[in-house]
Amino acid sequence: MKTLKGKQLTAYIDHTILKVDTRKTDIRQLCDEAEANKFYAVCVPPYFVHSASIMLKDCDVKVATVIGFPFGYSSTPSKAAEIHKAIDDGADELDVVINISAVKSKDWNYVENDIKTVALATQMKGKIIKVILETGLLNKKEIKKICEICAKAGVNYVKTSTGFHGEGAKLKDIEYLRANLPNVIKIKASGGIRSAKKAIKMIKAGATRLGTSASIKITKGIEKMS
Repeated sequence: MKTLKGKQLTAYIDHTILKVDTRKTDIRQLCDEAEANKFYAVCVPPYFVHSASIMLKDCDVKVATVIGFPFGYSSTPSKAAEIHKAIDDGADELDVVINISAVKSKDWNYVENDIKTVALATQMKGKIIKVILETGLLNKKEIKKICEICAKAGVNYVKTSTGFHGEGAKLKDIEYLRANLPNVIKIKASGGIRSAKKAIKMIKAGATRLGTSASIKITKGIEKMS
């Protein structure tokens, strides 16, 4: 891979704010920064999807949001309803948390139906789905099985983590996901990506999208390195 420059890196970034006390002024700042720096997308709480879509209506920045966040154990119909509402509000991309409890209970039929249902609900509307695994809570056998289910469901992305539980994205997780997913499924690294050095390592390992709240810091770091 050639050395990344700041402007090239922006195409990988979902500029993110998912704090529980997020305010509309924070969303305004996030959207302004995303537009100014040409980040690929913003990722905001569902409550702010409509506001963000209005703020970004005159530029190319996409609006992403989270579903079943951050625990993933809401019912499958609830997740589907959240997806429909978010899309109606203007979401382009949906980051959906899988049911970790079902995974740990080895209820693979439930896990498969959950992922298949949310993928269908998203893609029927022509939108992008990113399935969040929470890799820090899973072993390799579980991750491999989920990758098989995601491939069967035809999801667009597999995402490492919410950033709310345990450790976030690790280099070894990206490498393992890439080795166990078909090339058509992309990878989003998320959680703990706060430096240009780590961002570059994630991309070189196979990530094609980065979820981070430290987007400005990372971009400036890349520029200093180039």
